[in-house]
Amino acid sequence: MRLLIDMNLSPLWVSFFERSGISSVHWSTVGACDAPDVQLFEFARLNGYMIFTNDLDFGVILSHTKASAPSVIQVRAQVLTPDSVGETVVSVLKQFHAQLEQGAIVTILPKLSKVRILPL
Repeated sequence: MRLLIDMNLSPLWVSFFERSGISSVHWSTVGACDAPDVQLFEFARLNGYMIFTNDLDFGVILSHTKASAPSVIQVRAQVLTPDSVGETVVSVLKQFHAQLEQGAIVTILPKLSKVRILPL
């Protein structure tokens, strides 16, 4: 599993995921900070990344394009730091690993998580 962390989330996620055994990069290290979401989406698709974000636009892109990749993990919480929701995120990634590898959008909410298989 390789995660591309969106600009709207802290680069602290990279070291957190590394400690959890998950490969990740923050968009700021591979692309322009002001790049449109479509560019990040294409980069992830072409380079085998899943997108980790709190931005709902990626679900819209998946819906409009009917794409089966990349998988998207959306975390929806008030505080979006690894210290506050990191363990929940890792747990959900493990729970839905097979679906994410096949193509899915996973939404992580404070008390539940849901998965939808791609294409939408």
